[in-house]
Amino acid sequence: MENFVVSARKYRPQTFASVVGQSAITTTLKNSILKKQIAQAFLFCGPRGVGKTTCARIFAKSINCMNLTPEGEACNECESCKSFSASASFNIFELDAASNRGINEMKTLIEQVRIPPIAVDYKVYIIDEVHMLTPEAFNTFLKTLEEPPAYAKFILATTEKHKILPTILSRCQIYDFKRINIDDITQHLQFIAQQENITCEQDALHIIAQKSDGGLRDALSMFDQMVSFSDGNLTYSKVVENLNILDYDTFFTIIDSIHAGDMAQTLLLFNQVLEKGFEGQHFLAGLNEHLRNLAMCKTPSTLNLLTVADGAKAKYQQQAAMLDTVKLVNLLTLFTECEGSYRTANNKQLHVEVAMMRATVLEGEKIDPQKKNAENTVTTPASGNLQQNSPQFTINPPPRFRIGDYLPPDKLNTPTSIKEYSSQLSDNQIDISTPTPPTSTVSAEQKTVPEEQKTETSPTSPEQEQPTEKEEISTPINEEKTQPITVQPLEIDEQKWTQIVEQNIEGSTFAKTFLLQSIPQKVSDNQYNIIVDDTVKQERIKMELPAIVQWISKNYSLDIQFNIQVVKPENTKKVIDNANPHAVFEQMCIDNPALANFQQTLNLSIS
Repeated sequence: MENFVVSARKYRPQTFASVVGQSAITTTLKNSILKKQIAQAFLFCGPRGVGKTTCARIFAKSINCMNLTPEGEACNECESCKSFSASASFNIFELDAASNRGINEMKTLIEQVRIPPIAVDYKVYIIDEVHMLTPEAFNTFLKTLEEPPAYAKFILATTEKHKILPTILSRCQIYDFKRINIDDITQHLQFIAQQENITCEQDALHIIAQKSDGGLRDALSMFDQMVSFSDGNLTYSKVVENLNILDYDTFFTIIDSIHAGDMAQTLLLFNQVLEKGFEGQHFLAGLNEHLRNLAMCKTPSTLNLLTVADGAKAKYQQQAAMLDTVKLVNLLTLFTECEGSYRTANNKQLHVEVAMMRATVLEGEKIDPQKKNAENTVTTPASGNLQQNSPQFTINPPPRFRIGDYLPPDKLNTPTSIKEYSSQLSDNQIDISTPTPPTSTVSAEQKTVPEEQKTETSPTSPEQEQPTEKEEISTPINEEKTQPITVQPLEIDEQKWTQIVEQNIEGSTFAKTFLLQSIPQKVSDNQYNIIVDDTVKQERIKMELPAIVQWISKNYSLDIQFNIQVVKPENTKKVIDNANPHAVFEQMCIDNPALANFQQTLNLSIS
């Protein structure tokens, strides 16, 4: 029975020209051989399966070749080349640092270096996985690596360059091998398939190349596996089935469902993916890659960045054409964040399902930056006499629409505040007396100034003698029509404060008693101070004030602010006549106001 040789060994490159995807490195090595500028030590580093050891062997064979070609390639026919190909060369040694990593093994190597080569110019040592050497072994090897005999050459290979001592790195010529791109791997697999008389689809080879993650050896191993599974007829469906890969069609269908806003169908498709045995992390990675490919199709200049087979490019372009760029970026952002937080999620399936549901909602929205900015601004309409190039009066609305928010605090409730404020905007004053709101907006509120306030301000000009007109502010925040709100003046005195507290604070509580005893002191039109004598009262009043503030805002359209200040009374002792029960009870109520509330609630009398 003939022994089977895997493709990775059978088609291992024997010349620099046959190395796949590392043209920059092979060109440099060939030129150094032709010019006889060969360093004493080389370090080949990079991912697995990209040709580090292969290039080291070709380089070692080429520098000892007796009939070197003009291109710097080994002839593979001389005695040195044949002995190397038969693994019988006495001048080229290949060591595994994983099993020869100690000081004793390194001392043995140094002793061997002293023996000159036989019949050739150089003695080459290839040390694979050199990062496995111990620090002591590195230090033992250091002097020999820096000043070896003229005939000794060292080629070190590793996948973990960061584990090598800096003193070793400084003594080597470093060659960084890159991952092999998908197209180069696909072409090499196509070449091997032709040599082995294997029929295959281009998409099938492209899937294998993608799965290999830039490693040609991994791609060749999967290729041999797929050939055995498909009995020499390599198809896309068989490769997807055997390698357990989420194919293009799965993601195309899911994106179509998201674009249609079909939440139920999207969740069912994700459940089918889970039933096939795929992890949510794997699914999210594939979905993000799919969305990235769609984004690359949006412009012709980025189309070359699309890493898919030629047969799938048309599908990607067709699906990318029906998706808006903003929506595509939103989806990519959503699922990228979902993938980043997937590992820390407790319920991982629900974590992905929530992202899928949000995606269907995102896909149903249309985001227009200009429209979004317009919705977040309130524009005071100008009169019909205003020119088109005149500046507009735009201000950002608060979360809740209140008339007092659109004027400076010092101008609130002032009859001439609107006209004075608008006159400061520019030389071209905006006439707001006859507003003409756009048809796309809805009039939200009208501000009516009471007659009592009109006589409070003494006019200084004929223009100010005229009564203040209504101000109409249009906002696209809501489509609902709201009733006009008439602003009423608010003056908080003891009677008004008692009414406000009784309407908003139910029952008989300590906070209610404290509020009734602390009449607010006016600081400005919308700012009052409440004076209490201890922090307990301060905290109790703080808990009840939000309801009062909300009630005032609703009934008076006024943003009012209460500042609670703690002012402790002076420690003066009052002489109390203990024989007088009324005096004693009065002092007890001063010390504990809740006692007075208790007496009033139960209608108790002092005898």
